[in-house]
Amino acid sequence: MYYVAHRLFAAHDRALAALLADRLALKLGEDQVFLPFCDTDEEDLVADLKGQRLFELDRDRLRRIRALIAIVHGPSPDDGVCMEIGYAAALGAPVILLTTDFQDYSTALHGPHTVFPDPLLDTLATRIIRFPRLGTPTEPQGGSRFADFAARNHTQTQHALNACVDAVLQLPTRPPTTPSPSRDTDTVFAEPSPYTPPHTRFPGLPHATDSTIRVPTRFAAADPITAARHDWAAALRSTHIIVDASGPETPPGAALLIGAACATGQPAVMYLPRSTYTHASGREPNYRNLMIQYSAVALRTPSEVTTWIRA
Repeated sequence: MYYVAHRLFAAHDRALAALLADRLALKLGEDQVFLPFCDTDEEDLVADLKGQRLFELDRDRLRRIRALIAIVHGPSPDDGVCMEIGYAAALGAPVILLTTDFQDYSTALHGPHTVFPDPLLDTLATRIIRFPRLGTPTEPQGGSRFADFAARNHTQTQHALNACVDAVLQLPTRPPTTPSPSRDTDTVFAEPSPYTPPHTRFPGLPHATDSTIRVPTRFAAADPITAARHDWAAALRSTHIIVDASGPETPPGAALLIGAACATGQPAVMYLPRSTYTHASGREPNYRNLMIQYSAVALRTPSEVTTWIRA
């Protein structure tokens, strides 16, 4: 099963993912490609807890994937997609990331650049398919300059989709093997949110436990890619993971780790003192992307964080 992950909440993102899935299906067969929203019948599905049921359907596909192909754009990558990337990577499945974002990112003004805002995304990718520039201008076709600009964007998109399909076809045909991570005793990996001031992160955590507290190093490292590899390994070796999910949506690193913990059965929670609820037809209110909400329990107060760590 080849799983196409994409942001669900805008028609143009769904359309782009559908084009990619269709091209993959022509090469691999329709029964070999899974497209969320489309294949979970999201708009018409009826369930007592529709959001939870959608999560369960997508998670069941994630457990059986041969590879994950994710569309990732912009400085705020979709947290549901990041959860799916973390899930796939923790299972050892190849991860292909497709982007037409023309920006690079860095954690310091003059620091090394990465393709994605969190270097952990660069690290987990088996391949990055990137087409950051518009298609070559063509002779005007008699339309407006806007129509010509749309044509250049269309050309860029077509090249990106074709390159992505080629990358999938070049993957090994053998199924991924699920790693069996060994855990270090009494360790907690604490992933902060970039939206939370340092002095308010995980209140009470340093004094809540005798466990070893591990924190990420990639955001201040001279070599963020190498540091991101170390962060990933340290998180997966820890006995527990806690992430700060604060922000307009769950930060990419937090979502990646939630996905990894969900895939491997690692105890994980998210600290979320405040949230914005989303509402969709026929679905229960969600305080986070449903792939995040149903993967990890939310802790709302410092005392809940302390209690969880001590348990």
